[in-house]
Amino acid sequence: MTGSSPEVIAIFGPTASGKSAVAEALATRLETEVVSADAFQVYRGLPILTNQPERPTRLVGIRSLDEKMSLAEYASLAHATIDELVELNGAAVIAGGTGLYLRAALTDLDVPPAPEDGARERWQAFYDGDPGAAHVRLAAVDPVAAAMVHQNDRRRVVRALELAEVGASLVPRMDRLWSKEMRRPTLVVGLDTTREALERRIRARTRQMFVRGVVNEVHKARTRPISRTAEKTLGLQELVDLPPQEALERIVARTRRYAAYQRKWMRRIPGVVMIDADRSPDQVADAILDVARAR
Repeated sequence: MTGSSPEVIAIFGPTASGKSAVAEALATRLETEVVSADAFQVYRGLPILTNQPERPTRLVGIRSLDEKMSLAEYASLAHATIDELVELNGAAVIAGGTGLYLRAALTDLDVPPAPEDGARERWQAFYDGDPGAAHVRLAAVDPVAAAMVHQNDRRRVVRALELAEVGASLVPRMDRLWSKEMRRPTLVVGLDTTREALERRIRARTRQMFVRGVVNEVHKARTRPISRTAEKTLGLQELVDLPPQEALERIVARTRRYAAYQRKWMRRIPGVVMIDADRSPDQVADAILDVARAR
């Protein structure tokens, strides 16, 4: 690429859209490495369930399952890794399936201070006791956030109360999420797939996980302590609680819903360039390079 080309190429797309394969093909062409922006691939012990790439990838498998990973910790590691790769190779490739992790890797997010231990559980209990009262409390301590978050949105009401308690607000964080400011010259690519193709890929990938032994992997992992962040891995609870065939169908359904959410998120990224991903990873990588070279 030319001197005016982006230093960082970030690839985002719904789960099963082929991000890892495209990122690897692109990194090969740029003679650099891939940095993962996935909240669950940071953990060791669940490589099948979290669809960890076979090729060595930065920030994959760097935490044990009993450890927590905060957004601030990830951002610091991602910035240092990206800077190292740009300095050594002239470019870095980011592959992201977790939207907030992708933004944390690319920008200087205003990450709020960590809440005290037990704060989330306390606010969850408060909300569960009376959602209306919880929203009234939020309106008293952070009226702007209360106006933005519906009373029935348990997760965000709880998070807003948690942030307000440490002097932060959900709203600046949400606003910052869509900032156009990047740490380095960056091209953000969204992988565009048809719903039909994505549905086929989701089901095929989930079936392959079972062929590869995901049931045994999960049961082995559950014999050891698992942190609150790691236990949110999609499919983990289903594989513990349900028979394999029922777990497979439940995971497919949950993955489908998550992919729909990611598609909506992707189209809101400022400046994202959509690339047709219903073709081979090599063809997609070449198309991305054409866009990068034209900049």
